[in-house]
Amino acid sequence: MATNTIHPPAGKAPDQPPPDIETMRETADRLLDPDAASDILPPTVAEVDTLTRTMRGQLELLIPDIKRLVGGRPKNIAQYCALACVGEARRKLSIEPGPGLDAGTAFARRLARVLNALCDHYERLSEAAS
Repeated sequence: MATNTIHPPAGKAPDQPPPDIETMRETADRLLDPDAASDILPPTVAEVDTLTRTMRGQLELLIPDIKRLVGGRPKNIAQYCALACVGEARRKLSIEPGPGLDAGTAFARRLARVLNALCDHYERLSEAAS
């Protein structure tokens, strides 16, 4: 039996606002400030935990938007790269950080780097879809 299902165009989600890329970048920048030395840690374990939970949530929101923009099978290099980055983000989301401030900060910085990369992919794919 055939169905007549109408799907929204690739890149469009019904009644869903676009992700707040600026806020996502600000969150990541708190851990990846280019003016900070790589060995400077956030002040407390609580702050690292908060930033980590925030970035996990932001990644969970951004991943489906990127997949929606790709729209099924990738058709060009930019889409392949975006999906590879999605895979890397999912892999990092499946990991739990080690104990202590150093391990937690290192993990949070890894999440921050993949969040920045996904923000870049989202912006490129959005521009290409326009």
